[in-house]
Amino acid sequence: MTATTHSLNTRASSSWVGDYFGTLAGALAAAEATGRDGRALSIDDAVLWAADTARHVHDKGNKLMFVGNGGSAAIASHMATDYSKNGNLRALSMSDGSMLTCLGNDYGYEHVFAKQIEFHARPGDLLIAISSSGKSANILNAVAAARQHGCTVLTLSGFEPGNPLRSQGDMNLFLRATYYGFVEIGHLALCHAVLDFAMERDGRGAAGMKS
Repeated sequence: MTATTHSLNTRASSSWVGDYFGTLAGALAAAEATGRDGRALSIDDAVLWAADTARHVHDKGNKLMFVGNGGSAAIASHMATDYSKNGNLRALSMSDGSMLTCLGNDYGYEHVFAKQIEFHARPGDLLIAISSSGKSANILNAVAAARQHGCTVLTLSGFEPGNPLRSQGDMNLFLRATYYGFVEIGHLALCHAVLDFAMERDGRGAAGMKS
């Protein structure tokens, strides 16, 4: 490879990567929020609602429950850890392998989260339901179970704006993106934003919010 060819390939690669990150940033900047009635809300108000709700749930002696499949399960586990350790918020993820295989075997995979919610949910808990497509049966069933137990629900979804999960939460965060990577990174960023704003209440967050 000549020096000239290498230089040209480097510039082409840099442009492509820059475009990729630009598209990702645009998807994040265009994140949408709707309430339970379908009314559009600003993403600022939605994140602050989620942060205040999470803190209120903890302060009342209740807990946050995270559910998701695949990459979303990794986000759920990551966030349950961070919300507990860094945020001082009572949180758990329902992604334990032994539990999932047990419940999947006995009740079907579409009920692996709903059954855990039946075991553990109490009125006043907060369910954070994460699904890139917004169509996963086990996530939708988890929301239904949470409703039956008097829980508040926050959803995160993507892909199609009319996905069923997007209409199920008290607050719904949506990314209008068609690639799993963009949606999953976006969901992770939104969850971190909620945590940072929750931590601002005692001066430990990275959001820089002044009260």
